[in-house]
Amino acid sequence: VDMRYSDADYSGPTLSGGENVDDVIEMILQPAVKDLGEFEVRRTLPDKRRQRVGPFIFFDHMGPADFPPGGGVNVRPHPHIGLATITYLFDGTIMHRDSLGNALEITPGAVNWMTAGRGIVHSERTPAALQETGSRLHGIQSWVALPEELEEIEPRFEHYGADDIPAIELPGAALRIIVGTAFGESSPVRASSETLYVEARLDEGAVLELPGDTGERAVYVVEGRIAIGGTDLGTATMAVIEPGKRVAVEARGATRIMILGGASLPGERMIWWNFVSSSRERLHQAKKDWRENRFAKVPGETEFIPLPDDPPPDD
Repeated sequence: VDMRYSDADYSGPTLSGGENVDDVIEMILQPAVKDLGEFEVRRTLPDKRRQRVGPFIFFDHMGPADFPPGGGVNVRPHPHIGLATITYLFDGTIMHRDSLGNALEITPGAVNWMTAGRGIVHSERTPAALQETGSRLHGIQSWVALPEELEEIEPRFEHYGADDIPAIELPGAALRIIVGTAFGESSPVRASSETLYVEARLDEGAVLELPGDTGERAVYVVEGRIAIGGTDLGTATMAVIEPGKRVAVEARGATRIMILGGASLPGERMIWWNFVSSSRERLHQAKKDWRENRFAKVPGETEFIPLPDDPPPDD
């Protein structure tokens, strides 16, 4: 999920800090905005105060963006290790190709879980037909860290159609259980550790109580405004919830939120570019393998994103 910029500015373990906003919010995170030319990406995780929420170690909000004819996303092949990626779209289509030979269009509401493990390479592009006509893109790309004992497993890619994802209607709320179990429903998506990921669309004035039976939780406002306790939160804001607290979200108008979290993974994780690992030596090896052309190729593609110039820690 490299969007043509480096993650080299964050490579340390989880950092704590920040005073509680109120008795239910541990901290509020604001994203770093990256202008990629064609569109903007808002990155909320990792943050210098908070690297992870549950297993989520990377959280990018793409768009919304409208591409004119001839425009679109064109992310050349790039590698990953030690993580799993989740691509979830609200609008638009992305053509995914990877070094396992998978090639399919990612569409709104579908869940695409790619486990990098010991190493995978993929590309992400706007389909050719949409590049000709123009298109819209809006969605979330996130990474989850893998348990240490699974960081070097065989890579895999799993696609779940929009109809496979449980949908729930509550008063004033439409929910989709993307990963994990919540609100009495369980997603078929196979996660590597306890993971919670829910999309919720709320009508004005709707009140939704968050699931409380998972270790860590956060709420991200995709669009609209919400109130948690005595705190108002606007678009592109993430509230990390105090563990064990009973929390309700109130919509201040039509709103879309993502609820994310899960069990905290033990041990430190280091991030450099598209690589995540509990081992500094493994990051160095991944860098060397990509520079020396030892990763598997995406069939039919010859382009690639070169290794960033920034050295990994202690290089």
